[in-house]
Amino acid sequence: MTHVGRREYLRAIYRRYRKAEAEEKGQILDEFCRVCGYHRKYAIRLLGQACPPLRPRTRRSRRPAYGPQVIQALALIWEAAGYPWSVRLKALLPLWLPWLRQRVVLTPPLERQVLQISPRQIDRRLRSRKGELRRRMYGRTKPGTLLKHQIPIKTDHWDVTAPGFTEIDLVSHSGNCAEGEFAHSLNLTDIHSTWTETRAVLGKGQAGIVRALEEMRQGLPFRLEGIDSDNGSEFLNDQLLRYCRARRIQFTRGRPYKKDDNAHIEQKNWTHVRRLIGWDRYDSPAAVGLLNDLYRNELRWMMNLFQPSVKLIRKQRVGSRLKRRYDTPQTPLDRLRASQEAEPSRVAELLEIRQKTDPFALAQSIEKKLDRIAALANRRERSDRVTSQMA
Repeated sequence: MTHVGRREYLRAIYRRYRKAEAEEKGQILDEFCRVCGYHRKYAIRLLGQACPPLRPRTRRSRRPAYGPQVIQALALIWEAAGYPWSVRLKALLPLWLPWLRQRVVLTPPLERQVLQISPRQIDRRLRSRKGELRRRMYGRTKPGTLLKHQIPIKTDHWDVTAPGFTEIDLVSHSGNCAEGEFAHSLNLTDIHSTWTETRAVLGKGQAGIVRALEEMRQGLPFRLEGIDSDNGSEFLNDQLLRYCRARRIQFTRGRPYKKDDNAHIEQKNWTHVRRLIGWDRYDSPAAVGLLNDLYRNELRWMMNLFQPSVKLIRKQRVGSRLKRRYDTPQTPLDRLRASQEAEPSRVAELLEIRQKTDPFALAQSIEKKLDRIAALANRRERSDRVTSQMA
């Protein structure tokens, strides 16, 4: 029962209680305590004092601390950065704010408000702008059976303090038809720094996978120490195994049908590929070329130089709940800058690129390239195949 309901009930029985005899008062009191959940002494005190007037409880409302100009500035950064969640958005505000001044007029008080707004307040103020989440689909990985005994299974959790140990995976761009040859995105993410590289390949041939991995290795600002993959045949093959042994790269694999063993790369598959490219089918060399043009340039700079990420520090079981604690959001480049194992010349070059690059212009360039890629999607494959079978 609500507070107003209890007061109404008190007013309804008040006169009857005051006029009743001792035995009837006891019955009314018992009923009052049972209905309202009051302690008997408190109920006696309420019925013994003057009957309270029925006044609805009013809640004082505060004026919003952040005006529409602050929320508009937040929304501009939020949309250009690819809709990051509030904690990451809060962390990237100082990095993006100097470039925002070139697009909107911000007074010093407004800038201070933009920088001091909390993640919880960001969630509340941007709630109306958030759209629906896209659907998820299962992958099309075919398990590999060769060389499994030569590639050890990694069952423990990552506990690395230096860059170089990575997870890799393929993202299928088959659309609604898995027949024939189509494009895949090869994803690689570093566990320590969260630095991510992506390349597109046509088909899942061993030679194409090794070439793409070698190109990514040469572009990394640190030495590649190890890779961890799933059990797909595109990874568990002799060519990739010989490649890793020749370059002294540790090669491990996860357990079959245990996606949590590769949780880091599964998350990057969504944020760096699927959320942007979607689920359409791309099966032409032109589409693969445009994908690689995006992966090697604008998307690489945006995700690694301008997008902060968080890392899980620990998990704690409290009753039936699992509480997770994360570190302070940082960009992959900032994590590499604080690491002694990263190559100083590469890091200095990347810092110079970030200082000269406008993230808003970078976001606009990404959108234009995504439109060009979407124009090459093959959306007729499934319907054409079904039509030919019916004929």
